[in-house]
Amino acid sequence: MKAIQLHELGEPDVLAIHEVPIPEPAPGEVLIKVHAAGVNPPDLYVRRGFVNIPREIRPQVQLPHTPGTDVSGVVVASRSAEWREGDEVFGLLRFPPTGQKGRAYAEYTTAPAADLARKPAGIDHVRAAAVPMSALTAYQYLFDHVRPAADQTVLVNGAAGGVGHFAVQLAKHLGASVIAVASGRHEQFLAGLGADRFVDYTSQDVATAVKDVDLLIDTVGGPHAHRLLPVVRPGGRIGAVFPGDYRGSRSSWRRCTRTGRSWASWPI
Repeated sequence: MKAIQLHELGEPDVLAIHEVPIPEPAPGEVLIKVHAAGVNPPDLYVRRGFVNIPREIRPQVQLPHTPGTDVSGVVVASRSAEWREGDEVFGLLRFPPTGQKGRAYAEYTTAPAADLARKPAGIDHVRAAAVPMSALTAYQYLFDHVRPAADQTVLVNGAAGGVGHFAVQLAKHLGASVIAVASGRHEQFLAGLGADRFVDYTSQDVATAVKDVDLLIDTVGGPHAHRLLPVVRPGGRIGAVFPGDYRGSRSSWRRCTRTGRSWASWPI
């Protein structure tokens, strides 16, 4: 079979297509014919050798390595009672990544049975492969870490992105009022997902356009993340999905509480 592999660590040019043997599923695993694979930030971390993690706890990538954690496809062989040949499945494989082989950037991959779910009939494999990590990250923030009350207001920064658009839907599911921040071309898309208000950051200053938010879900982060602190009400919370500079001023930090990260966004 063909697989995209790393034989050395580095930038995207180290990714190359290689002919490799089709893997054999271990007990409790299945062999999947891959129809689509998702691309996520941890794939970049692996490719670079986890240089974003302190050296003393940095995982070692076993080379050659086939990246990819999000997959959708069809079971072609099973050593598990949960799945049969022909089942359409999708899932998040062996996460967090530790340098193991047999991942999703290949024509076939093995998967632990518990890492899979049945692919919904209403979506194709490409869309299914884009769901697992992004949706799980959003779910963990909204349900496990910073669950808003039904009468609260949630602002999602980067609302049209992978995690962001799931966060919008899950916050609405919990009954919150949702403000979506993205570029103007995504306004109708986010309205269709249930956003109550849309702010185009390319034409508006979000920090002056929005006030008294109970919860900020920030999927963007970065060196200018502290610019959003003024939107959060006194005692409000920030769910930071990606690293950001939230230092602001001392008065800004007294106004809000930053929450912990979910393991679904590890490592950041």
